[in-house]
Amino acid sequence: MPKASPQSNNASPTDEPASQNEAVQEWELSVIETFVHAAQLIGVPKSVGQIYGLLYCRENPLPMDHIMDALGISKGSASMGLKTLRQIGAVKTVFVIGDRRDHYSPELRLRKLVSGFISDQVQPHLDSGGERLKHMESLLEELPGDRRKFAEQRIQSLGSWHGKMTTILPILRKLL
Repeated sequence: MPKASPQSNNASPTDEPASQNEAVQEWELSVIETFVHAAQLIGVPKSVGQIYGLLYCRENPLPMDHIMDALGISKGSASMGLKTLRQIGAVKTVFVIGDRRDHYSPELRLRKLVSGFISDQVQPHLDSGGERLKHMESLLEELPGDRRKFAEQRIQSLGSWHGKMTTILPILRKLL
């Protein structure tokens, strides 16, 4: 969680009274914790949620070194987290005049976030799921009769799930 002062990039520690500073820090911690829980729910590393949460709290785009300092994470965690977030379209790189570093800003549109996550994380698994189902079916002939009947039922169930997900994902993308 953030360990550095949660002020904006250009503020000095004396710009806000201590009680306001503490309130901002508590708010940031709460927001970041929310995104960490969301990241864990969808099976991505904790650092991905931390980074997105921090960027979500900040008015100005942040460079990677500021993200590392604020969250107390390694360069490797920051780099991988930002790469993941860029791949799913959750953060964008922003040009800041006079600074050669990349700065990052969060994507705030839910449709873009969900669509990016589905395209990058869910769709590839769904696509390969059809191939895995075909492979499972090809293995049925080798099973003894009683086991084959059970396996056929399970494969049929998996096929039904796969078909429903294939139908639902495009609808979900359009809804969001």
